[in-house]
Amino acid sequence: MSVAELFFIAVGLSMDAFAVSVCKGLSMGKLRIKNALVIGLYFGGFQALMPALGYLLGSYFQNAITAYDHWIAFLLLGVIGINMIREALNPEEESCDASVSAKDMVGLAVATSIDALAVGVTFAFLQVRILPAAACIGATTFFLSLIGVKIGAVFGCRYKSRAELVGGLILVLMGIRILAEHLV
Repeated sequence: MSVAELFFIAVGLSMDAFAVSVCKGLSMGKLRIKNALVIGLYFGGFQALMPALGYLLGSYFQNAITAYDHWIAFLLLGVIGINMIREALNPEEESCDASVSAKDMVGLAVATSIDALAVGVTFAFLQVRILPAAACIGATTFFLSLIGVKIGAVFGCRYKSRAELVGGLILVLMGIRILAEHLV
């Protein structure tokens, strides 16, 4: 997997955290750097941790399903991407407060990084070097979360659905590319 492909996956995975960060920024009213850093660290940390855990899980099953790994990668990325697109096209009213307590942030961080766990399983099948990949995903999410808080504080939730739509499209396209590469 190339650096560009990894970066696009990282951006795609970061879009849920970005959207929640926009919402957090909106609820803050005035930008608070300390809170933005806390949000970025939680989201970035969990986005780095989850693919590593997924990779460990996938590694256990890799030998048993090597012949089908490209189909699994295609399905996982496709389902995650389509779900993100569906959420973007059918936005539900999400309540979001300015709290950055550990209890609130852990719940949000886990919820926004579950898809990264599935991508980590995919990385095991594709034999991606997981430490640099997880670091890239975590760092990308950290920075996009900071930007999201800033955008939310300045502009509001106007770009939330677009971010989820773009993220979903990226993941679907990466899944199609993986499948096409193995079939051709």
